[in-house]
Amino acid sequence: MKKIVLSLTLVVTMFSCNSVKNVNTSSVAEAATLLSSLSSNSTVQQISTLFNLLDTNKDEAISSTEAIGSVADNFSTLDTDSNSSLSLTELTGLLGLLK
Repeated sequence: MKKIVLSLTLVVTMFSCNSVKNVNTSSVAEAATLLSSLSSNSTVQQISTLFNLLDTNKDEAISSTEAIGSVADNFSTLDTDSNSSLSLTELTGLLGLLK
């Protein structure tokens, strides 16, 4: 329940920010829901779906402005090549943080 409340709070906060006015809000909501449901039993397919939802500009990378929730909180840890964006391979590292 706590994860759901935090995810909804995050989505509401994001909607109020000018930097996300042009973002597909249904994708952000789907990403927040999926992110809140991830656990140590999550699959690479779920991470791939999350990646596609977060990559709002479809440049095959997640920037810090596209990251939400635990992806944003752990961005620097996940960004193993320190290029200020996350590839699908780097985002898969989120599974290791969930254990």
